[in-house]
Amino acid sequence: MLKSVMAPKIAKPMQLPHEVEMPEGVPAHDPPARELDVTRARRETPGVEHVAHFNNAGAALMPEPVVEAVISHLRLESEIGGYEAATRAEAAVDGVYAAAGRLLNADTTEIAIVDNATRAWTAAFYSLPLGEGDRILTGASEYVSNYLGFLQVTKRTGAVVEAVPSDPSGQISVDALADMIDDRTKLIAITHVPTNGGLVNPAAAIGRVAGQAGVPYLLDACQSVGQMPIDVKAIGCDMLSATGRKYLRGPRGTGLLYVRRGLAEKLEPAVIDLGSADWVEKDRYEIRPGAKRFELWESYMAGKSGLRVAMDYARSWGLDVSYARIQKLADQIRAGLRDIPGATVHDLGVEQCGIVSFALDGHDPADVTKALSEQAINTSVSTANMTRLDMDSRGLDSLIRASVHYYNSDDEIQRLLQAVNDL
Repeated sequence: MLKSVMAPKIAKPMQLPHEVEMPEGVPAHDPPARELDVTRARRETPGVEHVAHFNNAGAALMPEPVVEAVISHLRLESEIGGYEAATRAEAAVDGVYAAAGRLLNADTTEIAIVDNATRAWTAAFYSLPLGEGDRILTGASEYVSNYLGFLQVTKRTGAVVEAVPSDPSGQISVDALADMIDDRTKLIAITHVPTNGGLVNPAAAIGRVAGQAGVPYLLDACQSVGQMPIDVKAIGCDMLSATGRKYLRGPRGTGLLYVRRGLAEKLEPAVIDLGSADWVEKDRYEIRPGAKRFELWESYMAGKSGLRVAMDYARSWGLDVSYARIQKLADQIRAGLRDIPGATVHDLGVEQCGIVSFALDGHDPADVTKALSEQAINTSVSTANMTRLDMDSRGLDSLIRASVHYYNSDDEIQRLLQAVNDL
């Protein structure tokens, strides 16, 4: 006799503060500005009980609602099977597209969910038709993975990559960018918040220049999405890549790509499968419409669940409010470091974000990071090969990177400064 088996239930997502369901077609906006409830933020972040986490530009501590969303789906997979869990949770998981649309002010058809920011960026970049003599304009602080892509494509096609000079503050010079554009310019690709240096490149000003020139604009926003308000319409980018694990506080193995409506249909992904195209006849296929043509069929379903919650969770605080706190905490670290003999802050830009880069005379950054880790203080190291144009031009081999988030406390900052001072 077969035993009766009760079907497992899908955990109900935690209701987020200030979360409201918007009527269809009406964009959801961030809540009005208010004080961020740091006590609640820390209560919902179990990791703060174990470490003072200043590696948020690497991977932030996940909040409880995100962890629960991931575990709940994994548990469902273990109980009824992966395909069956995907079917049962389809509506909840597919909500990740609407969540991304709310976060970026984009339509759901303009969003692809992928497994990391590099996959998102390369999916967009390698779909662009570049040829002999075509010019790619980028910034002096561009990230290694992106620049490797430039070098590979220029080697294959005969296109050229050129770095736009920085202005005296260290951010990309918008005037120099405008002067460099000509008929051979086929792409402007910029990192919004570079891996180190603290600066925020003027993304919207770049978007205006790109729009006026009619040049596609690819923005690497992996360290800005979740840290600050991002509106793709206001920025004017044609494509944007982001990750879940950094300032969005989502799970690793998640990322997203935005591709402006109308542009996606002109691009063919470098790699396709049954998730991005349909095999309609024996010798013919059709690429799917919109940004989903950049997705592959197999995906991290539990991660999608967590990413959906992470994006709405980030918005629930008010991104303007959380970013103001992030900047305030980072400025506290910069000010404290300047009072420590032998410590030098190496941050750039007119606008500075939550990433603080510094060095300590007579100490290898890797040794400093290790010593801090032994005191349960997480930081990271930025090496020259991560952003070679910038680091070589400043004569830097490596830097200590302390990246804050809104859940960091004043006490944790004092712990960090005291530990650096003691070294």
